[in-house]
Amino acid sequence: MDMPRVVIVGAGFAGLETAFTLRRHLGDGVDLTLVTDRPDFVFKPGMVYVPFGGAEDDLRLPLETPADRRGIAVRHGGIAWVETDPKRIALADGDLLDYDYLVLATGAAMRPEAVPGLAEHAHLIGTIEQMRELARELKRLRDAAVDGSPQHVLFLVPPGNLCPGPLYELAFMLEQWLRRSRVRDRICVTFATHEATYLQAFGIGLDRPVGGEFAERGIVGCRSAAVTSVEPNLVRFADGTARVFDLLVATAPHGAGVDYEGLPCDRRGFLLTEPQTRRVRRTEAVYAPGDAGDFPVKLGFLSLLQADAVADDIAHRIDPDAVKAPSRFDPVGLYVMERFDDAVFTQVPLTLTGEPAHPAPDDAGADHLVGVSPIWRLGKKALGIALPQQFRAGRPFHGGLPGGAAALGLKGMSKALADAVKE
Repeated sequence: MDMPRVVIVGAGFAGLETAFTLRRHLGDGVDLTLVTDRPDFVFKPGMVYVPFGGAEDDLRLPLETPADRRGIAVRHGGIAWVETDPKRIALADGDLLDYDYLVLATGAAMRPEAVPGLAEHAHLIGTIEQMRELARELKRLRDAAVDGSPQHVLFLVPPGNLCPGPLYELAFMLEQWLRRSRVRDRICVTFATHEATYLQAFGIGLDRPVGGEFAERGIVGCRSAAVTSVEPNLVRFADGTARVFDLLVATAPHGAGVDYEGLPCDRRGFLLTEPQTRRVRRTEAVYAPGDAGDFPVKLGFLSLLQADAVADDIAHRIDPDAVKAPSRFDPVGLYVMERFDDAVFTQVPLTLTGEPAHPAPDDAGADHLVGVSPIWRLGKKALGIALPQQFRAGRPFHGGLPGGAAALGLKGMSKALADAVKE
């Protein structure tokens, strides 16, 4: 019999976790091909440190090393189209690849053009290169303040953005960096978001600690502030108000990273999937874990969970003895928000409410854990070491000792520290 062929498009959290988990489950009993338009895996949660002097090299992992180690063929380039009957894809260079199972893990992309003026006047934060440029902008800002010129930094989360967490981190980290630079009193920091509560996708549990810290640190916080346009040094909002800025740091609305003509998708191009398996609807063998799919929260931890469910489902279908009880996607959001002097942790079940902007129920109760402690900085640093270490070795994050130990450590820390906060 021919060996089953699994083609995985995309080499981010979801793509690599799927590939390495399949190899762990099936060994040499599956032919794996990874299609990617980039040479490296980038650990994006660590990019928030780059504007403040963090090393970039630690965030990049060349793909050839783990792929060669696990016998995974790598094809470089983009994807032109997908067919489900016959099962094949076309690469941008014209080559055709046949598959038995196809995993589309091509992620999400920022769409700044959806807000007039945003691309022209805002500093976006989606790539390492943009973070490097932000470092130069922050130095210019600090130098201007030292020279006696008051400055205004405005952080902006527009409607349609599905991953605002890093912008919150940057706002807190900037405030602390300005204090250390002894220019905090000369720089106004404002955070404006369209969300009704801070980090709304995680429910209401983070609104109080984030809002309280904004007030304590002198950051002007604005909820329900939906941007309508951006002009030079001015942001206009839907309620008729406007805010000036010397530096605008922003996220952007999200859309699918790749548009797949002929596959079912929502209005922004995200592939419609079956909730537990992440199989694309109306297909027999196409899956979309991570940000390429329609789950309304885009988060690295959720991408890993979805990839595990996809790999388990495919492995079970290929060899039921290899995975007797395949895991299903249980959307539990876990996020650690860096603030330089401490960090905020949240863990919340993301039961779909039918409102994409507000997927977490407000009454999650004891299942919604929130903790604030300097110890969480160590937890985030540990994740930043453990996950790239696993991927470098060609292992899934949730497989093997380092990833398992990190996951267990986080669970233990979350319960203990959250209980301490409640008491």
